[in-house]
Amino acid sequence: MPDAVSYTAEAVSTGDGRSGHVTSSDHRIDLDLAYPPELGGTGDGANPEQLFAAAYAACFHSALRMVAGREHAALGDSTVTAQVGIGPEGDAFGLVVTLVIHVPDMERDKVRELADAAHQVCPYSRATKGNISVELRVL
Repeated sequence: MPDAVSYTAEAVSTGDGRSGHVTSSDHRIDLDLAYPPELGGTGDGANPEQLFAAAYAACFHSALRMVAGREHAALGDSTVTAQVGIGPEGDAFGLVVTLVIHVPDMERDKVRELADAAHQVCPYSRATKGNISVELRVL
């Protein structure tokens, strides 16, 4: 738990959950949701896994840039892609995440070192630790 909360995001789900609508309190997010075809839906809207993937990718990328900055390492046109899978886990559903880290013009071993360090400070990585499988894949 943080020592002090600096910012709180708020979003409301209405309708039918995964087939409903989500809106953030500042209306920057205002989306219809739909089950993806792989889960028997139409795919005519965003889904929670896409939202989580976008959030995790952005947060991890920021953590990677912060760690690299501390070491004066230039990341250039780096990218982080989050792949969020969902599937049955006993009587419930579970998630699995793969973070694909690409830093052109940097040795893979150095990228791995920075990614491992970012994984220790990223709030999403810390929140998911021990709860879901998160693989770091360095290209």
